Amino acid sequence: QVRLVESGGGLVQPGGSLRLSCAGSRSIASIGNMAWYRQAPGKQRELVATLTSGGSTNYTESVKGRFTISRDNVKNMLYLQMNSLKPEDTAVYHCYADPHCSGDVCYGRLWGQGTQVTVSS
Repeated sequence: QVRLVESGGGLVQPGGSLRLSCAGSRSIASIGNMAWYRQAPGKQRELVATLTSGGSTNYTESVKGRFTISRDNVKNMLYLQMNSLKPEDTAVYHCYADPHCSGDVCYGRLWGQGTQVTVSS
């Protein structure tokens, strides 16, 4: 089974940067769409950024121009570069993968366990 494991979260001051990583336990090359979600305390989970298999990206309005999603299929990694961070970006960030098949094995939606990002002075 493919697992997704996030890393790179932490405490950063407003205006700072962080790069989140999401490592696939197996090849992610056959995965179509991947994304980053976040959930702040007391709030619903929010879609932050998506990256299609064709390379198209989409971002929620509040992070446009500040965040960049990317993937490396050779390293089985999904990334989220976050710049000019704001206190309202504080949340647990989760990576996500669409259902997909690898060879004869098919998988449902995949979620990572999350990594905490705290933006505070």
